[in-house]
Amino acid sequence: MQLGSTIRNMEELLTPVSQTYRKPIHHDELLEISKPVKSVISVEVEFHGSSPEEVLDALKSQPGYDSLISILKYLQKGTQSNHDFDIRKPTPQSAQIIHTLVTEIVPNYWTILRDASIDRSKGDVHLLISSLKSITGINALLAFLRALLKEAKSDLKSLKDSHVCFTLSFILELLSQILQSDDDIKRIWDINNSLHNQTQIRPLRQELISLFTNGKIVSLSAEAEDICRQAGQLKNDIWLSNTKLYVDWVAQNVVLWVRSGDNDDDLKLCAEISTRAMRLANAEIFVNKLITGLLLQDIDSLPLPLFEKFLGFFPPLDHRKILGLILKLLPDKYLNTVDGSDPTKDAKLISAASGVLKTVVGNDEARKTNLISWLTSGSGAGIGEGYGVRRAAVAVFSDDKESMVVILERSLAQFGDKLYIKHAPLLQQDAHAQVLLLSVGYVHRLVPIKLTMLSRSSPYLNAVSNRIAASQNRARFLGMVVGEALSGLVHGKETKLDFKMDEMDTEEARWYKSLVRISDKVGSLDPLRQLTMSRKPTSKPKPARSSATPTQLPRKQPTQSGFIIEEIEDEEEGEDPDLVPYAKIDSDAEDSDDDPTLINRDKPKAPVYVRDLIAYFRDTENYDKQKLALMTAPTLIRRKANYGTEVSSHADELATLLVGLQDKYDLDNFDELRQQGMIAVVVAQPKIMGQWFAKTFFDGDYSLSQRASILIVLGLSGREIAGFETSEYTSAAQFPSKVLPSKVEKHYITHSSSNRLESSTTGLKPLPSNALDNLAQTLSQTFLAPLAAEAADSATGPDTLKLSSFTSRLNSQSPNQARGKAKPRMRAIPNTTASLIASSFFFPLTSRFQAAMHSASATTRGILFQPYLLTLYLKTLALLLHAAGPSTLALPQMTAEFWDLLLGVRGQCAGDLGVTQAVLFGLMALLDVNEADMRGLCERHGREAIESVEWVGAVFSNTRGGDVGVTGEGGEENEVKMLAAGVLIRLREAVDKYQAVLMGDLIGFT
Repeated sequence: MQLGSTIRNMEELLTPVSQTYRKPIHHDELLEISKPVKSVISVEVEFHGSSPEEVLDALKSQPGYDSLISILKYLQKGTQSNHDFDIRKPTPQSAQIIHTLVTEIVPNYWTILRDASIDRSKGDVHLLISSLKSITGINALLAFLRALLKEAKSDLKSLKDSHVCFTLSFILELLSQILQSDDDIKRIWDINNSLHNQTQIRPLRQELISLFTNGKIVSLSAEAEDICRQAGQLKNDIWLSNTKLYVDWVAQNVVLWVRSGDNDDDLKLCAEISTRAMRLANAEIFVNKLITGLLLQDIDSLPLPLFEKFLGFFPPLDHRKILGLILKLLPDKYLNTVDGSDPTKDAKLISAASGVLKTVVGNDEARKTNLISWLTSGSGAGIGEGYGVRRAAVAVFSDDKESMVVILERSLAQFGDKLYIKHAPLLQQDAHAQVLLLSVGYVHRLVPIKLTMLSRSSPYLNAVSNRIAASQNRARFLGMVVGEALSGLVHGKETKLDFKMDEMDTEEARWYKSLVRISDKVGSLDPLRQLTMSRKPTSKPKPARSSATPTQLPRKQPTQSGFIIEEIEDEEEGEDPDLVPYAKIDSDAEDSDDDPTLINRDKPKAPVYVRDLIAYFRDTENYDKQKLALMTAPTLIRRKANYGTEVSSHADELATLLVGLQDKYDLDNFDELRQQGMIAVVVAQPKIMGQWFAKTFFDGDYSLSQRASILIVLGLSGREIAGFETSEYTSAAQFPSKVLPSKVEKHYITHSSSNRLESSTTGLKPLPSNALDNLAQTLSQTFLAPLAAEAADSATGPDTLKLSSFTSRLNSQSPNQARGKAKPRMRAIPNTTASLIASSFFFPLTSRFQAAMHSASATTRGILFQPYLLTLYLKTLALLLHAAGPSTLALPQMTAEFWDLLLGVRGQCAGDLGVTQAVLFGLMALLDVNEADMRGLCERHGREAIESVEWVGAVFSNTRGGDVGVTGEGGEENEVKMLAAGVLIRLREAVDKYQAVLMGDLIGFT
């Protein structure tokens, strides 16, 4: 009461200055309960039209979602023949409706339609897809996509905030879902084929073929995907932009169509689609899917007569292309396990492969001619492949006398040709020798009198004589093998040909002579079908879907034991002075993280088995495993190389993973570690993996950088095998893992100073990525140093060395190799690995290069003649030739193939100093290795020597050199000019010294 009276007294003391009156505010209305808003009945929810004109008007009047769904349901009823209007058929009304759906409805309603269809097999988006799954619908999507791309390119700066990117992503998702089934092409054509009007069907047929085989779908999708990624509007991959997946999808559609086709028109249309689809790219993927799906998919495969009828609709040129791709498919997938040790063990597999080829060839004479040409042509017979594919190809004609005689006569004529003996790659001659011996056996069983007459003819006698007179040991070996094998079938034991050479008693010679006893027949395809079914099926391309981020499992909490540990301090007793406290634990780098929940205590351990290493490499989503695998691979592979079969059984799998490995996490020294891992695989299994890497370089689908890494690995591993280099991982990988201390070890182990492979490697470091270039420069300086010393000693040097600072530059680059230093002596240990380098490294690279140059694929030639890759390839061959050394028995053949190859790529040197330097370096290595037999080199390769002198002289004259030490210019040109000068001096010295030997070649040289 006192407080209230006090407040009233205070109010009386206040005097108002002014008063303002406002309208009363009803605060109670703000506290009232809100009433539901009355719905506006102005929009029609359901569509009740019955004509396409009403559908078009309704779509143009900005319908609501419910109205749109009712319109799409009305269109779907037409596709189900519930009324007369089918939007998928080509009519003016359907074209207008589809245009409105694509340009108006999809940009505005795609997100709602897609979200409404989540977790439903056929949601609202299926209504839209069924309306657009036609030639007209897909063309409308592509036209709208092209217009959006044009608009996006006009203003790239504001692309991120533009509606164009959203619309592009919508169209890409829609197009991917329209073309996701394996029978979409057949369904689209069945709609048009029901018109029963040939005047309309004929242009629609061409439109269907062009739509799916002209590459517009792939190119436009790839371009749109790139723009969307730049704007950050696309998270998932669009499979339509991947040519491989798209070609695989088209092939799968063709396979299902052919399997269900029951008339010639459908088979002819499928053949036309296949012909055009193989011209897109990756024809091998298409043929692989075609043959596997139609012949080898399961036991109930396509009947062979129907398959032969299907192949009959292909043009003759495509027959040859398909046959060539099948001859590459069979050894890669099925015949790579045929080793030839026991012919009877693989007889069923060979017969099945021969059955596939017989099905493709049939009884058509043109196709038979194609197969015979592949067996006997200069670039055929499967260079570098196992003999299984040649054995299967020859078995196709096991019952055809005329064809088998033709194969034998052509093979024998080519086998004895002098130019072929001198210039053909070694692997090519091996392949043709196998074909010749296989055909000899079949002719002997079919028409023995023909073989008897042939053994007395001049082609046979000339072939053996020319082979024995050849300078290459391998050529002579093959000639003696063929001569003894053929004579053993025709003549008796007393009169048969016997050269009485040690080479004829080797295991390889006996294997070659056993080929005449092999007799295969065309058999059932069931063994290949069983192999196909036993393997895991490849995943089919699927449309882009929202990526689900993997959920992390909650950490397992430690179980509570129920006991409480209490620390009690004992104040009575002091600390024992004899107890030494533990040292402070080193802090972990991850302990410094502010958030303790981010610390990963469950780290993987380093793999100790090769299978664990492979599992680590495959787990690309785990950073720790990828890093551990890279760091462990070089040591683990080398350690397991000679212990058990872990590396030998998984060598190709390891190599495949390492070649295709990507630096996803930006690891330190990624390229070096990956390269050392591949080198370890090659060093562990050089005979097998050298050929595998050479084949992968030419046939694998890899980028230029990956192909370059393969060449670097081949070059460095070849030098390591030859003893020129030693990796730091060699000593770390030695068994046993526990060794004696160094002070004790020296009393028991004596190191041999003559063996370079066992030299100390503690100071060595991993070779850098440009190791090949460094090695090439070192060898070049070694080659040029004696020439520089000789030029400095003479008052007036040769004309080619009259450069102002030639000697000074050489002395500055290699001071330790100046005048007065003798050339390094040859190693005291024998080079027992020379034959291995020649057969598994050098010859596979040169032979496959010659075959690729004659290949019909322009893509392959374009990749090989890319300047950087060609430069690296030539340097790799030169280093391998130098690593083999002058003592290798195959040196004449290696010299012949390499010299022919160098002169063959002279045209690529125009305007490119890198390629020119690589060719000159190759000539330098060739002359250096053959230095002890320059007379024999001039006798065997006189024409090549004269051509090289003319070309190198032109290079020296046309190259402008500068003074690096003074002006700092012309560095690369100076190196090319110095190298050309050194090569030119060596060549001219040899030409001047052996003019009498070269006289025959000089007469006809122009």
